[in-house]
Amino acid sequence: MDNNQPKRLEGRSAAPYQFRYYDLVMAAFVAILLLSNIIGASKRSSLDLPLIGEWSFGAGVLFFPISYIIGDILTEVYGYARARRVIWTGFAALLFMAFMAWVVVALPPAEGWPFQSDYENVFGNSWRIVLASITAFWAGEFANSFILAKMKVWTAGKHLWMRTIGSTVVGQGLDSLIFYPLAFWGLAGWPPEQLWQVVVSQFAIKTLWEALLTPVTYVVIGKLKRAEGVEVYDTDTDFSPFAKSN
Repeated sequence: MDNNQPKRLEGRSAAPYQFRYYDLVMAAFVAILLLSNIIGASKRSSLDLPLIGEWSFGAGVLFFPISYIIGDILTEVYGYARARRVIWTGFAALLFMAFMAWVVVALPPAEGWPFQSDYENVFGNSWRIVLASITAFWAGEFANSFILAKMKVWTAGKHLWMRTIGSTVVGQGLDSLIFYPLAFWGLAGWPPEQLWQVVVSQFAIKTLWEALLTPVTYVVIGKLKRAEGVEVYDTDTDFSPFAKSN
Protein backbone atom coordinates (compact mmCIF):
# COMPACT_ATOMS: atom_id res chain seq x y z
CA MET A 1 0.00 0.00 0.00
CA ASP A 2 1.24 3.50 -0.87
CA ASN A 3 1.73 5.34 2.41
CA ASN A 4 1.48 8.68 0.57
CA GLN A 5 -2.12 8.00 -0.41
CA PRO A 6 -4.68 9.87 1.76
CA LYS A 7 -6.75 7.72 4.08
CA ARG A 8 -10.40 7.48 2.98
CA LEU A 9 -12.94 8.72 5.53
CA GLU A 10 -16.68 8.25 5.09
CA GLY A 11 -19.06 10.98 6.22
CA ARG A 12 -19.43 11.08 10.00
CA SER A 13 -16.21 9.13 10.52
CA ALA A 14 -14.35 12.33 9.53
CA ALA A 15 -15.87 14.29 12.43
CA PRO A 16 -13.34 13.38 15.16
CA TYR A 17 -10.34 13.58 12.83
CA GLN A 18 -7.86 16.34 13.75
CA PHE A 19 -6.91 18.43 10.73
CA ARG A 20 -3.76 20.55 10.59
CA TYR A 21 -4.79 23.39 8.25
CA TYR A 22 -8.56 23.56 8.58
CA ASP A 23 -8.50 26.67 10.79
CA LEU A 24 -6.23 28.52 8.36
CA VAL A 25 -8.51 27.77 5.42
CA MET A 26 -11.48 28.95 7.50
CA ALA A 27 -9.70 32.21 8.31
CA ALA A 28 -8.90 32.80 4.63
CA PHE A 29 -12.53 32.18 3.69
CA VAL A 30 -13.94 34.62 6.24
CA ALA A 31 -11.33 37.28 5.41
CA ILE A 32 -12.11 37.18 1.68
CA LEU A 33 -15.85 37.18 2.39
CA LEU A 34 -15.73 40.26 4.63
CA LEU A 35 -13.30 42.24 2.48
CA SER A 36 -15.20 41.62 -0.75
CA ASN A 37 -18.45 42.72 0.91
CA ILE A 38 -16.94 45.82 2.54
CA ILE A 39 -14.98 47.08 -0.45
CA GLY A 40 -16.79 46.03 -3.59
CA ALA A 41 -20.36 44.88 -3.02
CA SER A 42 -22.31 48.04 -3.90
CA LYS A 43 -20.07 49.66 -6.53
CA ARG A 44 -21.24 49.35 -10.12
CA SER A 45 -18.45 49.52 -12.70
CA SER A 46 -18.46 49.37 -16.49
CA LEU A 47 -16.16 48.59 -19.38
CA ASP A 48 -16.43 49.50 -23.05
CA LEU A 49 -16.18 46.13 -24.78
CA PRO A 50 -15.55 45.63 -28.51
CA LEU A 51 -18.72 44.73 -30.46
CA ILE A 52 -20.77 44.91 -27.25
CA GLY A 53 -20.34 48.47 -26.03
CA GLU A 54 -20.64 49.52 -22.42
CA TRP A 55 -21.08 46.57 -20.09
CA SER A 56 -21.88 46.96 -16.40
CA PHE A 57 -20.78 44.68 -13.60
CA GLY A 58 -20.45 44.73 -9.81
CA ALA A 59 -16.92 45.59 -8.68
CA GLY A 60 -16.95 42.93 -5.98
CA VAL A 61 -16.95 40.25 -8.66
CA LEU A 62 -13.18 40.57 -9.00
CA PHE A 63 -12.49 39.09 -5.56
CA PHE A 64 -15.69 37.59 -4.11
CA PRO A 65 -15.44 34.42 -6.28
CA ILE A 66 -12.29 33.51 -4.36
CA SER A 67 -14.55 32.71 -1.40
CA TYR A 68 -16.33 30.13 -3.55
CA ILE A 69 -13.00 28.62 -4.59
CA ILE A 70 -12.02 28.35 -0.93
CA GLY A 71 -15.47 26.89 -0.27
CA ASP A 72 -14.76 24.23 -2.91
CA ILE A 73 -11.43 23.47 -1.22
CA LEU A 74 -13.12 23.18 2.18
CA THR A 75 -15.79 20.76 0.96
CA GLU A 76 -13.43 18.69 -1.20
CA VAL A 77 -10.72 18.32 1.45
CA TYR A 78 -12.62 18.48 4.75
CA GLY A 79 -16.15 17.40 3.81
CA TYR A 80 -19.57 19.03 3.89
CA ALA A 81 -19.98 19.04 7.68
CA ARG A 82 -16.83 21.08 8.26
CA ALA A 83 -17.63 23.34 5.32
CA ARG A 84 -21.06 23.91 6.90
CA ARG A 85 -19.36 25.13 10.08
CA VAL A 86 -17.29 27.59 8.06
CA ILE A 87 -20.34 28.87 6.17
CA TRP A 88 -22.13 29.58 9.45
CA THR A 89 -18.98 31.28 10.76
CA GLY A 90 -18.96 33.51 7.69
CA PHE A 91 -22.67 34.17 8.15
CA ALA A 92 -22.09 35.28 11.75
CA ALA A 93 -19.16 37.45 10.66
CA LEU A 94 -21.34 39.19 8.06
CA LEU A 95 -24.01 39.85 10.68
CA PHE A 96 -21.49 41.34 13.09
CA MET A 97 -19.94 43.43 10.30
CA ALA A 98 -23.37 44.84 9.45
CA PHE A 99 -24.11 45.59 13.13
CA MET A 100 -20.71 47.22 13.66
CA ALA A 101 -21.10 49.37 10.54
CA TRP A 102 -24.55 50.51 11.69
CA VAL A 103 -23.26 51.45 15.16
CA VAL A 104 -20.18 53.30 13.86
CA VAL A 105 -22.14 55.25 11.26
CA ALA A 106 -24.87 56.13 13.76
CA LEU A 107 -22.45 57.52 16.36
CA PRO A 108 -22.51 61.32 16.32
CA PRO A 109 -19.29 62.72 14.84
CA ALA A 110 -17.01 64.98 16.85
CA GLU A 111 -17.35 68.66 16.12
CA GLY A 112 -15.25 69.63 13.12
CA TRP A 113 -14.72 66.05 11.90
CA PRO A 114 -15.29 66.34 8.14
CA PHE A 115 -15.66 62.70 7.06
CA GLN A 116 -19.10 61.68 8.35
CA SER A 117 -20.70 61.80 4.89
CA ASP A 118 -17.84 59.75 3.46
CA TYR A 119 -18.30 57.18 6.21
CA GLU A 120 -22.00 57.01 5.50
CA ASN A 121 -21.39 56.55 1.77
CA VAL A 122 -18.90 53.73 2.31
CA PHE A 123 -20.30 51.88 5.32
CA GLY A 124 -23.90 53.05 5.58
CA ASN A 125 -25.44 50.25 3.56
CA SER A 126 -29.21 50.07 3.71
CA TRP A 127 -31.02 47.17 5.35
CA ARG A 128 -31.80 45.90 1.83
CA ILE A 129 -28.14 45.52 0.87
CA VAL A 130 -27.29 43.84 4.17
CA LEU A 131 -30.25 41.45 3.90
CA ALA A 132 -29.51 40.71 0.24
CA SER A 133 -25.82 40.07 0.89
CA ILE A 134 -26.40 37.72 3.81
CA THR A 135 -29.26 35.84 2.11
CA ALA A 136 -27.39 35.42 -1.17
CA PHE A 137 -24.25 34.25 0.62
CA TRP A 138 -26.14 31.71 2.72
CA ALA A 139 -28.08 30.19 -0.18
CA GLY A 140 -25.20 30.24 -2.66
CA GLU A 141 -22.55 28.77 -0.38
CA PHE A 142 -24.72 25.96 0.94
CA ALA A 143 -25.84 25.06 -2.60
CA ASN A 144 -22.23 25.12 -3.79
CA SER A 145 -21.04 22.86 -0.96
CA PHE A 146 -23.98 20.45 -1.29
CA ILE A 147 -23.56 19.99 -5.04
CA LEU A 148 -19.79 19.51 -4.76
CA ALA A 149 -20.09 16.94 -1.94
CA LYS A 150 -22.81 14.98 -3.76
CA MET A 151 -20.93 15.01 -7.06
CA LYS A 152 -17.80 13.72 -5.32
CA VAL A 153 -19.71 10.65 -4.16
CA TRP A 154 -21.43 10.18 -7.53
CA THR A 155 -18.13 10.38 -9.45
CA ALA A 156 -16.12 8.38 -6.88
CA GLY A 157 -13.81 11.36 -6.44
CA LYS A 158 -13.03 11.76 -10.15
CA HIS A 159 -13.35 14.77 -12.46
CA LEU A 160 -12.60 17.47 -9.90
CA TRP A 161 -12.82 20.19 -12.55
CA MET A 162 -16.37 19.16 -13.41
CA ARG A 163 -17.38 19.16 -9.75
CA THR A 164 -15.88 22.56 -8.90
CA ILE A 165 -17.28 24.29 -11.99
CA GLY A 166 -20.65 22.52 -11.76
CA SER A 167 -21.15 23.48 -8.12
CA THR A 168 -20.09 27.04 -8.91
CA VAL A 169 -22.68 27.33 -11.70
CA VAL A 170 -25.40 26.54 -9.16
CA GLY A 171 -23.98 28.42 -6.17
CA GLN A 172 -22.89 31.57 -7.97
CA GLY A 173 -26.07 31.55 -10.01
CA LEU A 174 -28.16 31.63 -6.84
CA ASP A 175 -25.90 34.25 -5.27
CA SER A 176 -26.15 36.65 -8.23
CA LEU A 177 -29.85 36.02 -8.80
CA ILE A 178 -30.68 36.76 -5.15
CA PHE A 179 -28.31 39.61 -4.27
CA TYR A 180 -28.76 42.25 -6.97
CA PRO A 181 -32.57 42.18 -7.38
CA LEU A 182 -33.10 42.03 -3.62
CA ALA A 183 -30.61 44.83 -2.95
CA PHE A 184 -31.20 47.26 -5.81
CA TRP A 185 -34.52 46.60 -7.56
CA GLY A 186 -36.45 49.84 -7.95
CA LEU A 187 -33.65 52.11 -6.72
CA ALA A 188 -32.52 55.21 -8.62
CA GLY A 189 -29.50 54.49 -10.76
CA TRP A 190 -30.46 50.83 -11.20
CA PRO A 191 -32.81 50.59 -14.21
CA PRO A 192 -34.16 47.02 -14.66
CA GLU A 193 -32.29 46.33 -17.89
CA GLN A 194 -28.98 47.35 -16.30
CA LEU A 195 -29.77 45.40 -13.14
CA TRP A 196 -30.24 42.17 -15.09
CA GLN A 197 -27.14 42.94 -17.11
CA VAL A 198 -25.18 43.08 -13.86
CA VAL A 199 -26.76 39.80 -12.70
CA VAL A 200 -25.72 38.06 -15.92
CA SER A 201 -22.26 39.66 -15.76
CA GLN A 202 -21.76 38.53 -12.17
CA PHE A 203 -22.75 34.98 -12.98
CA ALA A 204 -20.60 34.78 -16.12
CA ILE A 205 -17.50 36.37 -14.57
CA LYS A 206 -17.69 34.30 -11.39
CA THR A 207 -18.02 31.07 -13.35
CA LEU A 208 -15.19 32.10 -15.68
CA TRP A 209 -13.00 32.89 -12.66
CA GLU A 210 -13.64 29.42 -11.30
CA ALA A 211 -12.70 27.84 -14.63
CA LEU A 212 -9.54 29.91 -15.04
CA LEU A 213 -8.36 29.17 -11.50
CA THR A 214 -9.04 25.44 -11.77
CA PRO A 215 -5.30 24.61 -12.06
CA VAL A 216 -4.63 26.56 -8.85
CA THR A 217 -7.55 24.79 -7.15
CA TYR A 218 -6.11 21.42 -8.19
CA VAL A 219 -2.70 22.28 -6.74
CA VAL A 220 -4.06 23.57 -3.42
CA ILE A 221 -6.45 20.64 -2.97
CA GLY A 222 -3.74 18.12 -3.80
CA LYS A 223 -1.28 19.64 -1.33
CA LEU A 224 -3.85 19.88 1.45
CA LYS A 225 -5.02 16.29 0.99
CA ARG A 226 -1.45 15.04 1.18
CA ALA A 227 -0.73 17.23 4.19
CA GLU A 228 -3.89 16.15 6.03
CA GLY A 229 -3.53 12.53 4.94
CA VAL A 230 -7.24 11.94 4.33
CA GLU A 231 -9.83 11.77 1.55
CA VAL A 232 -13.33 12.63 2.83
CA TYR A 233 -16.51 11.30 1.17
CA ASP A 234 -19.92 12.46 2.38
CA THR A 235 -21.65 9.10 2.03
CA ASP A 236 -23.68 9.26 5.27
CA THR A 237 -23.64 12.99 5.99
CA ASP A 238 -26.69 14.91 7.18
CA PHE A 239 -26.87 17.67 4.55
CA SER A 240 -29.28 19.92 6.41
CA PRO A 241 -27.74 23.38 6.84
CA PHE A 242 -29.07 23.30 10.41
CA ALA A 243 -27.65 19.94 11.44
CA LYS A 244 -25.20 20.00 14.32
CA SER A 245 -21.58 19.76 13.22
CA ASN A 246 -19.31 17.71 15.47
